[in-house]
Amino acid sequence: MDKIKALETFVAVVDTGGFTRAAELLSAPKATISTLVQELETQLGVRLLHRTTRKVTVTADGAAYYERCRRILDDLREADESVSSRQGLPSGRLRVDVPTSMASFLMFTGMSDFLTRYPDISLEMGCSDRVVNMVTEGVDCVIRVGDVSDPTLVARRIGSMQFKTCAARSYVDAHGLPGHPDDLRSHRWVNYFMPGRVAATWDFAKDGQRIELQPEGGLSVNDSNVYEDAVLAGLGIGQLPSFTFECACRAGVLVAVLPDWTTDPLPVYVLFPSNRHLSTKVQAFVEWMAEFFEKTPGLRRV
Repeated sequence: MDKIKALETFVAVVDTGGFTRAAELLSAPKATISTLVQELETQLGVRLLHRTTRKVTVTADGAAYYERCRRILDDLREADESVSSRQGLPSGRLRVDVPTSMASFLMFTGMSDFLTRYPDISLEMGCSDRVVNMVTEGVDCVIRVGDVSDPTLVARRIGSMQFKTCAARSYVDAHGLPGHPDDLRSHRWVNYFMPGRVAATWDFAKDGQRIELQPEGGLSVNDSNVYEDAVLAGLGIGQLPSFTFECACRAGVLVAVLPDWTTDPLPVYVLFPSNRHLSTKVQAFVEWMAEFFEKTPGLRRV
């Protein structure tokens, strides 16, 4: 059995959802596709696929094996590209994970440029605020906001996330504006938290004076898009990324709160495993993100 051919066949079956479409994709007889997968299962001693007359689904073992197979095939493709005339033209599947609010912003601002610049890259963007296990979930790189302490990851800083304290105009009309950070104690807060962690403190600085407040009461959520929705809905005062605030402010739905007081920006990093070769497609994405951040107000490194 040609092991590489068998891996390619198995991956094609999972990707297309069946033997017929995999056969069409690989330009091979359906019987050959089925035989290769059966031989692979026999060699491994496990069932990789559930087969019925109506559909083909992957087993738990098959799902785990599929991710490893994709990684192996991608690495082989990268190795070929590194010594071929296609070097410098990244291609193949690229799996990344990006915070949800930033992913939404990218869809309207920069993603078209990336897809145009690298038409041979098939980008799969996970959108989440949770901590992703890059190895077990088969993710090539992640974009994360805040300090990084995991020694198994390489962190390259690409920018900063700046925040604006703000509230919906409906909230301001009903409750007024605080004149000093201490006045926030008498207002409703909208807080953001990561699972297993306390809500982050709110910091304010002005003329050498610094104040830190711990949010109390109000509403707390752990999704950045829902956080934005809560502030826009007038449920309290929040601290939103400046790119979100500027768009909503121009639309007249958000109002700056304590505009003379600044907040600390947070560093933004692209992360990838330290023991993994940085492929050309990952390099392309990292460099593109760094370029995008540098030219975007509110994301530029400070």
